[in-house]
This record gives sequence, C-alpha cells and structure tokens, in this order.
Amino acid sequence: MKMIANLIKVGHVIKYKDRIFQVLNTNTIKPGKGGAFIQVEMRDIKSGNKLNERFRSSENIEKVNVTETKATFLFFENNLMNFMNNENFEQFSLDEKLLIGDKNFLEDGMQLSIELINDEMVSAKLPKSIKVKVKEADAVVKGQTASSSFKSATTNKDIKILVPQHIKEGDEIIINTENYEYVEKSKD
Repeated sequence: MKMIANLIKVGHVIKYKDRIFQVLNTNTIKPGKGGAFIQVEMRDIKSGNKLNERFRSSENIEKVNVTETKATFLFFENNLMNFMNNENFEQFSLDEKLLIGDKNFLEDGMQLSIELINDEMVSAKLPKSIKVKVKEADAVVKGQTASSSFKSATTNKDIKILVPQHIKEGDEIIINTENYEYVEKSKD
C-alpha cells in the first residue's frame, strides 16, 4: 500500500530498498528554502540494524500491512522472551531485540501486542501505559506545591521520571511506556 512520506508515523512498517523497516522516530524539517522533508530513523526487522533516511514530504513510500495478535508474557530465558498466544494457548519465543520499548517494563502475565508480517513475528509492543510503584521521590520544596512543578522519582522498575509534587514514595502511578512520562496517579 502506497502512502506519502508525510504520513509516516512511529511504529509504521515500511518497505524500502527491498527490505522491511520499522519506524522508530520521525522529524519533519522545513528549511527556509526548498520543500519540506522527513528525517526517519528506522530499524531493519531482519538484522536489527538502524538506518537514518530522508524522504521528500511528497515522496511515495510503501507501507507494509501488519496484523496484530495478543500474547501474554511469561518469562525471560537467555536473550529470549517467552510468550503464550491468547487464542490457541501455544507458547513461543522471540528475541529481546524485537521488543519495542524498555524490557524493564515487562512483568509476568503482561499482555503485549505481537506484530506479524506474512505470518512471521516481527515485533512485540508494550502496552501504551502501565502501572508502577514509586520507590524513591525527592522531597517537596516548601512553596512549590501551588505551581505545576515536577520533581524526580525512581520507580520499582529503576526508571527515573518526573512526577508532580504530590507524589510520594509508595504511591502507584501510571506512566507512558513510549516517552517515560507521568500520566496520572493510580485510582486503585
């Protein structure tokens, strides 16, 4: 399926120079003179090699159709992630390089999206947001509680993030797995 380069988004799978790539990052650049172009960082699905490429914003790119299936993460063994297919309950393994996101977020029983191209598994995608517990949080500075300032915190997954002043050690929060940003305090 053809699409213009202007529509490329993070996570898309495209065919370029007879290879299949997953888009990791995009940046639209509008120079003062000439037409706009898209700077795309992508990873070769087979080899795992990264490639940076520029496309004119009006250039045609071939997007590959990807089907998704849900799977439950079971455990790590060596550099392999072991899953169970939620439809037929078969177990399978994927190389950890195929995980989109930080492997520190993985927990036993977590539901992930497995992407398939022509019945071949090409990646595992974390949920967009997950619940974590705050292990450490900086102290509140007196007088800053009225403004929307943030402070540093470390989660039980050893990930450093910025949280609002009212979050304290032991609180459960929801964070975005794509950009490591605080979303909200857990309602549970």
